Amino acid sequence: MQPADTTVAVLDPSAAQAVTEQPAQGVERVMLAEDKLPVVLAVVLVVWLGVLLLLFRTDRRLARLERQLDDRDAPRS
Repeated sequence: MQPADTTVAVLDPSAAQAVTEQPAQGVERVMLAEDKLPVVLAVVLVVWLGVLLLLFRTDRRLARLERQLDDRDAPRS
């Protein structure tokens, strides 16, 4: 039984370039070929903006309700 090879491989620039020049495969190929990737990214951005807007509005409404409760329960002199 031979021990496992634990040598650290160092990529030379030509190997790194070969890795980056591989053609797109699968879903990536479909998204890039039909220009769907920008559309998907835009939809994701709109969804996140909607979530942030919802959180902001809910926080403001909750703060307003808390103020109303504090004003109602405050002792009157």
